[in-house]
Amino acid sequence: MIRNSTERYGLVSKLLHSLIAFSIIGLIGLGWWMVGLSYYDSWYHKGLELHRAIGVCVLLLATVFAIWKVISPSPGLQKSLKPMEKVGAKVVHIVLLLSMFVVPLTGYAISTSSGNSFTFFGLFDIPSVMAITDAIRDLAISLHYYIAYGLIAVILLHAGAAFKHQFIDKKGTLKRMF
Repeated sequence: MIRNSTERYGLVSKLLHSLIAFSIIGLIGLGWWMVGLSYYDSWYHKGLELHRAIGVCVLLLATVFAIWKVISPSPGLQKSLKPMEKVGAKVVHIVLLLSMFVVPLTGYAISTSSGNSFTFFGLFDIPSVMAITDAIRDLAISLHYYIAYGLIAVILLHAGAAFKHQFIDKKGTLKRMF
């Protein structure tokens, strides 16, 4: 089944979910590791190049994911969820979707703030749209940092809720996705 049904996620949604999830988890790990490196460490620049390229991939995948959600809407929430669980699930999904755009876009703003391009896996350059002021760059840095850390909490909440519904509540939640 390629498309989502009213009860289960289709192949495209499952693939996009997995690619985005693994990419974001990898970016979080890479970003966390890079924070401990000095600017002069050779791995800092290699790590930053990889972080930027994967971030562009997440932005592209998130765009495809958002379009796919319009073409093939997600199955409804499980009817057995409590009202507050339904509200929580909707809020978490909105925050996750927004974060998939805001974090890469702020990363792009930081990376191109001086007006310079950056490389995409050494294949071609991602151009800068325009140079930005130091104040806007500093805002982008803060947003990137705090939203990324907030995203960690939301991911843990999202995964924790899925495991709770699957293993404690026995609602078969993970069967819908995998």
